[in-house]
Amino acid sequence: LFCAAFCGAGISPDAFRLPSYGFPPGLLPKPSVFPKQRSLAGPVIDHTCRAANRQRGRKGKAKQMNNLAKSPATAAAGVASPATVVAAKPQVKRDSTLEVMVASMVGTAIEFYDNYCYSIAAASYFGLIFFTDVAKSDPVLATLLAFVTFAVSFLARPFGSLLFGHFGDRLGRKKTLVAALMLMGTATFCVGLLPGYDVLGPAAVVLLCVCRACQGLGLAGEWSGAALVATENAPADKRALFGSFPNLGAPIGFFCAYGVNLLLDTLLPADAMVAWGWRIPFLLSCLLVIVGLVVRMRMSETPVYQKAAAEHRTTKTPLRDLAHHWRRLVLGTCTMSITYTLFYVLGTWSLSYGVSTLGFSQQQYLGMQMISVFFFAGFILVGCLTADKRGRKPVLVVGNVCTVLFALVAPMLLAAHSVLSVMVFLCVGFACMGAIFGPCGSYLPELFPAKVRYSGAGLSYNLAAITGGAFAPTIASALVMNFGIQTLGWYLGAMAVIALVALVFFRESKDVDFEQ
Repeated sequence: LFCAAFCGAGISPDAFRLPSYGFPPGLLPKPSVFPKQRSLAGPVIDHTCRAANRQRGRKGKAKQMNNLAKSPATAAAGVASPATVVAAKPQVKRDSTLEVMVASMVGTAIEFYDNYCYSIAAASYFGLIFFTDVAKSDPVLATLLAFVTFAVSFLARPFGSLLFGHFGDRLGRKKTLVAALMLMGTATFCVGLLPGYDVLGPAAVVLLCVCRACQGLGLAGEWSGAALVATENAPADKRALFGSFPNLGAPIGFFCAYGVNLLLDTLLPADAMVAWGWRIPFLLSCLLVIVGLVVRMRMSETPVYQKAAAEHRTTKTPLRDLAHHWRRLVLGTCTMSITYTLFYVLGTWSLSYGVSTLGFSQQQYLGMQMISVFFFAGFILVGCLTADKRGRKPVLVVGNVCTVLFALVAPMLLAAHSVLSVMVFLCVGFACMGAIFGPCGSYLPELFPAKVRYSGAGLSYNLAAITGGAFAPTIASALVMNFGIQTLGWYLGAMAVIALVALVFFRESKDVDFEQ
């Protein structure tokens, strides 16, 4: 309370911190028992007394250091000499693997649950609810406009990366993740409360875009922080595997979102879904947010950040320092973009195309997507395990080459109403995406030093969300509508080639010193 009062007056808490001089906690030398005394015999005697006190203090400190080096307790702790004692470092608290996995996975599961719920609503309902007048004359155009509101979140993400990256690198990962989760959850809940165009008119669309922008700000700080919680707690030889924890939240969120919507489509008639049923998935997200907040509040700060803070290697201006690493930022963005393109072509655009053009019912197509998501989760693990053994770059190159081959055959798989061909399209596409998406949880953080890692990894990830995913459903719809289904393959192939070109300049990061 004393320090807090002075902080309120503008005095830094550092003014009250005692220097440790490199000693372990609890082993600080006691103050000298020979206080300086003012002599009554004049300055000569006073100077002699002070010299004697300094000499006795040096002898006492040397004796204490010798006793410290010889004691069994310090020997058991690995302290063999005074030099070793001075070099000793403070203890760093680590969470268990289960705590790290849950803390990093739960937030990204909520993130992707929110995104999938919005993508399903945009593909199926928002054209009728928020663009009612347009839907009466041109339902396809209304759907395209709904996809544009879907892109608003992605346009807000770079600003969220700058905001949460600044505080994540300056104040720590834990506090920033809690704030990001609260913002994201509140915005998603508010989407479920919005009235439609019939009630508010154009203001309903404006409020929808505001909520979507707030979602984007929160989402921008979520994944990068979760990836750092995982990788900064990981052993050096299992960093990619630990980095898969937040990425596995994607198929979990996918499965929950599509499962809830499939259940509602089965139980409720179409009129009820348009009237009020579409709100239920957004309102249910508050339960996931509460669970996430409980887990996040109990976790510890990451060991890498604790060490950097103890050694005063954090920065007060992370965004300014990040400017020196702009090449890595560009490489990370170009390498990651194909993941988002696959993500929203397979999950959002194909749902709209399968129902409106191929003639599947909403329930049928959602069921096929829920089956294919297991390939997504499985290949995330395969990609990460291989990346720990072979390196990040070989896995990414193979995954993108397979994506180019997939792009060549994808249009033929969507040429007719066939459950088998659509299942091959979804399963192979999600397998390619999982192999590329899995290792990004390790290679994006490894591109940047610890003091700007939150900002750098987050900005790369969220810029890729714009270049690869923000307009992917809109671009795919416009290409197929104007030039035919074969242009979908050209689009996917071009994005994969861009990633391969970026990988030419990519330096293997498997053995990087992650604490620096």
